Amino acid sequence: MRILFITSNRIGDAVLSTGLLAGLMERYPGAKFWVACGPLAVPIFEHAPGVEKVIVLKKAPWAGHWRKLLRETMFRRFEAVVDLRGSATAYLLCARKRHVLKANHTLHRVIHNAGVAGFDPAPWPRVWPGKEARKRARELIPDGRVVLALGPSANWPRKMWPIEYGAELVRRLTGPGGPLQGVYVLIAAAPGERELVKPIIDEVPDERRIELIGENLSLVAACFERVRLYIGNDSGLMHLSAAAGAPTLGLFGPTPDGRYDPWGTNTARVRGPRSYEQILAEEGEKYAGESAMRDLSVDKVYDAACALLARTEPKSQEKDIA
Repeated sequence: MRILFITSNRIGDAVLSTGLLAGLMERYPGAKFWVACGPLAVPIFEHAPGVEKVIVLKKAPWAGHWRKLLRETMFRRFEAVVDLRGSATAYLLCARKRHVLKANHTLHRVIHNAGVAGFDPAPWPRVWPGKEARKRARELIPDGRVVLALGPSANWPRKMWPIEYGAELVRRLTGPGGPLQGVYVLIAAAPGERELVKPIIDEVPDERRIELIGENLSLVAACFERVRLYIGNDSGLMHLSAAAGAPTLGLFGPTPDGRYDPWGTNTARVRGPRSYEQILAEEGEKYAGESAMRDLSVDKVYDAACALLARTEPKSQEKDIA
């Protein structure tokens, strides 16, 4: 039995689709899954149990990526085709069942995805980093080591909390008297973003800093499984952290938190005094320009981080701060 699962180019949306994929694995035990996704999302799925093949959909002119998908699937029979991209592909293939996502701008993305195949409640997103990534993560973050993880960048600048605010937050959380005094700090970012996040890097002594900049997402996910707290903008890394089970605090501005909150019981979200709708009305839907999150104060994020730490305090915790 074979199932085709068509998901996103974007890391965050791909992570949010993993709950549905996991639910389908339970519904169809023993099935072989083919996953079609963008190149950035490949590490999210390549080690998932039951995934036989990952088809990389690199956007091409004249719908060339869809033609590639059809070439690889046209002469196969599928038990089901699940299309979270809302394309016509499912109707061109030989399949017993077709589940094609239709647009919805109110539901959380996890619930929206789950509904396409009739799951209620929605299966939770998860990560499958693979054995090698988990082995390396244990070397970077041994048992007992307490780590604060940060995702200070985003794929467009207006939804990025000012970097200087992030540097101040690190000082307050990990400095003398802070709730995470002296702990290790993990900084995750995309390739080429080291200079962007350097003010935060400079706040952390070399011996207590873990840099995952441009690293494979499998390793990042495996490390997130081992951190005490993650704080970051609404981004793929935020969703990856939540899916890995880390206590995750999402920072929101010009994106709809109701649809993209970090998913899970060990998560929280914080935004400034303006709602998404207010920002949209005042500034319009634009991607370039300065951060729209300067009114989200360090005090407010610090308080939210402390509250999440208190709510997720392990029963026993030995800090390795050497």
